[in-house]
Amino acid sequence: MKDDRREKKKHIVKSVGEGSIAQEMGICPGDSILAINDTEIEDIFDYQFLVQDTYIEVLVEKPDGEQWLLEIDKEADEDLGITFESGLMDEYRRCCNKCIFCFIDQMPKGMRETLYFKDDDSRLSFLQGNYVTLTNMSDHDIERICRYRLSPINISFHTMNPELRCRMLNNRFAGEALKKVDALKAVGIRMNGQIVLCKGINDGKELEFSIQELMKYIPNLQSVSVVPVGLTRYREGLFPLEPFEPEDARAVLELIHRYQKICYEKYGIHFIHAGDEWYLLAGEEMPEEERYDGYLQLENGVGMVRLLLNEFREETDRLKKEGKLPDRNLKKEISMATGKLAYPFLSEMSQELMGLCPGLMIHIYEIRNDFFGERITVAGLLTGQDLITQLKGRRLGSRLLLTENMLRDGEDVFLDDIRVPELEKTLQVPISIVKSSGRDFVEAVLEELYHE
Repeated sequence: MKDDRREKKKHIVKSVGEGSIAQEMGICPGDSILAINDTEIEDIFDYQFLVQDTYIEVLVEKPDGEQWLLEIDKEADEDLGITFESGLMDEYRRCCNKCIFCFIDQMPKGMRETLYFKDDDSRLSFLQGNYVTLTNMSDHDIERICRYRLSPINISFHTMNPELRCRMLNNRFAGEALKKVDALKAVGIRMNGQIVLCKGINDGKELEFSIQELMKYIPNLQSVSVVPVGLTRYREGLFPLEPFEPEDARAVLELIHRYQKICYEKYGIHFIHAGDEWYLLAGEEMPEEERYDGYLQLENGVGMVRLLLNEFREETDRLKKEGKLPDRNLKKEISMATGKLAYPFLSEMSQELMGLCPGLMIHIYEIRNDFFGERITVAGLLTGQDLITQLKGRRLGSRLLLTENMLRDGEDVFLDDIRVPELEKTLQVPISIVKSSGRDFVEAVLEELYHE
């Protein structure tokens, strides 16, 4: 059935679900989906929106160029069972800014190519939680987000001062792009925001102004995180940025805590949140769980430590209540490596576990980030070579625990392309990859209790 209509954008089918509508209609891997209901498909959002109807017409092109127009009756919201070769059905959009604080610009040369890709794609904001600056979004993009009611959208604000935003992003349209937030608010799109704080630039009075301006978007804007700029040792030729000191961190926290109180009294939410690194640098305790408003900014490093500690306590309390802790005959020695940020908290948890389980020995090692520089404190940016250098010759016991955020998603490779088997061979110890939760830490240490 050849269709002579104009050439349309092709989206290639990767796989078809067994027993699915697509399989029943003869759609196969390698076919291209050109249009639905005579509407050209731009990406995954058009596709998901258009397939919701109970009757649809799907234009399919076979590898030999033959086109089929399929008429499909189905249940509302019933999926066709198609997986596409690209998750977005389109190319990722590259960032057009040259931010003075960009972490990717601070990467050394010679790493794998994918680590240098800067995305600024609103679709990834919805699908994966990525943050976007709005500078790469056209009026058409905004219209589609509003039409499809895509929520939440995560936005990198950095400052609400339009002129300062242009300077920080090195984009003369960056200030004007803030007006797009009004369009999102007008149709009820939910948003989360972030501010990467740079010393002497968007902190102090500028930060206070930004918080005041962002509060005007509550409740559509659900939360805003403030995180310190990450400074690696590879900054030659880049904008001169200074690291924050403990007194700076205390000033930032004082401001955030003051506005948390204002927001909670006025709106019932704390709204503005400090990244965990501020508390470590300031030497202050992490806030209680209630202050995080349901952990809306976890992926941005806000509340991860508090959640870790609470999950750990809940699991150990459960084991004590159910009488499942090991007896004094337990003889076990293991180790765990982590970054500077999590080290004191994992040490605290390990000490408590060893107190509950006589015969258990846990070695917690703080790994200094020599690859990127000592000011990078999160475990997720540790490399295999730093682990090798600093763990070789140490007491590792029968097993070494590492958190999964050190590895590329779904794989066994570190940022510097060293793989877990290579690390095991070099250190001469089996390695277990642990999820970043308190319960998973307990299970990884006392695995015998969970696999009886």
